[in-house]
Amino acid sequence: MEFWHGFLLITSVHLLAAASPGPDFVLVSQQTLAKGRRTGLICSLGITFGLAIHIIYSVLGLATVIAHSQPLLTAIKWLGGSYLIYLGWQGIQAKPKKSLDLAASEDVGIDTSNTKSTEQAQLLSTKKPSTDSDSTFAILRRGFFCNVFNPKAPVYFVAIFTLVLSPDIPLWQLAIYGVWMMVLQMAWFSTVVLLLSIPAIHRRFQRFEHWIDRILGTAMIVLGLNLILRSR
Repeated sequence: MEFWHGFLLITSVHLLAAASPGPDFVLVSQQTLAKGRRTGLICSLGITFGLAIHIIYSVLGLATVIAHSQPLLTAIKWLGGSYLIYLGWQGIQAKPKKSLDLAASEDVGIDTSNTKSTEQAQLLSTKKPSTDSDSTFAILRRGFFCNVFNPKAPVYFVAIFTLVLSPDIPLWQLAIYGVWMMVLQMAWFSTVVLLLSIPAIHRRFQRFEHWIDRILGTAMIVLGLNLILRSR
């Protein structure tokens, strides 16, 4: 298969796969709406790193082994499902924010034309912004494991690489395909994060943030249970 033919094929197939709703999409949406743009982008980067693992073992030919090994798929299914349930449980435990926290997080202009408004402005300016207790590494790890433990990935990569692989395909071409898939993945989720973190949109979600966390957490638990309980 010619390079550009394979390139366009991988681009179209992987964009459709990345855009389809699944655990990665739910996690990125939840992290962005709950904790902001920075957390959403770091989580997206973690998912992209997870994708690199799938690409590497697929190029090495291990994807076929995993896809046809019931014990391995079952183990991945249990690990992935359990991790999604864990993330979902964290989400449904979300608590509503206090009114002062909401006011500080909305980042809107304050009318300081009167004394009361001036006092409010001073109060908000002296209040330290709430910091996310999760470290960058913890956020990266969350996205990474969410992607790595997806049992659909080995089957997907067997299918997509079967479309473009041939015995004489050079390693540099495989490397370009793999890196390009990572770029597509990061670009898609970055777009999702940027859209969800638009101030006008983000502020609308702020007052209902704990309910969104609970709903998306429930969705993650359902996805996790579905992975564990469904037949192959």
